[in-house]
Amino acid sequence: MKITSVSVHKVAEDKGRMKGIATVVLDDCFKIKGIRIIEKDSKLMLAMPSRKNKNNENEDVAHPLNKETRLMFEEAILTEFNKINNE
Repeated sequence: MKITSVSVHKVAEDKGRMKGIATVVLDDCFKIKGIRIIEKDSKLMLAMPSRKNKNNENEDVAHPLNKETRLMFEEAILTEFNKINNE
């Protein structure tokens, strides 16, 4: 599996910790929307798409199952975010 497309949209400066939202396409055939780019402790991190469950708790809709895949997502998304942030 490889990431074949990444698009990132910055959010308005006054939105607090959320800095952007990403969409990722895997192998030109599977799209994941709503990956949030969050600033925490002066570091950027990803928050995977989630929804409220019947107990009113957030649970991920989609997420990496291992460290290598998480790192692949982080590298691709944060590289694109930094690219548009420096324009």
